[in-house]
Amino acid sequence: MNLKFIDRLKAQWQLQAMVWPGILLMIIFSFIPMFGLIIAFQDYSPLDGFRNSEFVGLDNFKAFLGDSDFYNVLTNTIGISLLKLLIGFPLEIVLAILINELRTGPFKKFSQTVSYLPHFLSWVILGGMFITWLSSSGLVNSLLMALHLTNDPIPFLTNPNGYWWVATLSDIWKEVGWGTILYLAAMAGIDPSLYEAARVDGAKKLKQIRYITLPGISHIIVLMFVLRVGSVLGSNLEQALVLQNGSNIHRSEVIDLYVYHLGLTQGDFSFATAVGIFSSVVSVILLLGANFLTKRVNDSSIF
Repeated sequence: MNLKFIDRLKAQWQLQAMVWPGILLMIIFSFIPMFGLIIAFQDYSPLDGFRNSEFVGLDNFKAFLGDSDFYNVLTNTIGISLLKLLIGFPLEIVLAILINELRTGPFKKFSQTVSYLPHFLSWVILGGMFITWLSSSGLVNSLLMALHLTNDPIPFLTNPNGYWWVATLSDIWKEVGWGTILYLAAMAGIDPSLYEAARVDGAKKLKQIRYITLPGISHIIVLMFVLRVGSVLGSNLEQALVLQNGSNIHRSEVIDLYVYHLGLTQGDFSFATAVGIFSSVVSVILLLGANFLTKRVNDSSIF
């Protein structure tokens, strides 16, 4: 057994030489830093270090579960993420189908390029653009007033009740084109003879999409859905950081930003780490739950 294992290592030494550096980097930069999670169970002080900081057990977890601000933050995170999932996820599939149905040519390439471009802009740039566009004298309000859809400017970013929609729609505008890439790649792998046979049988475009395209990309849809559900508690720190202001802070404070404020600006490292661990554990549970559900419903899963 050992000889077979050694022989296999020798036979694959070229592949081993490429894989091991990656594994070592992962161990050094991803697994070893996990030791720092211990500060979630301590009253950590940088002056005392890991060894001398007082061990407090689950006190930090009890503290944030009893904190009324945390439940507001949790509600904002789940609310924004669910809106992105319910609107953005099907929109990516629809846009991918529409682009795929375009005839090959300059317009198809132009459509793909235009839809991808916003993804490459950072939220620092986009935040400034959206703040300008959504101001009382900005592009959106000027357009709405010119079309007589409203008589007064709408305070998009200073109205806390409208922030969830601003965060959702701005994120969709940025990422919906980029999210079509995997679906378009899956559609490119569908056998063209299936469409030819469907056309011969008189199937219209909608029936071709329903019975050929959608089943052909179902495994990618399941994969993306499970990953999206697993990231429900992550609501884009950069976006919240640039779009947050004093008026909408009650609706724009999400878990990642909450951890950032506690850990870096207030120096409460133990409390912030406990919130981060809670968020990660819940995300793993959601990921496993979504994977189990898709396996039971669609007999398809990612593991």
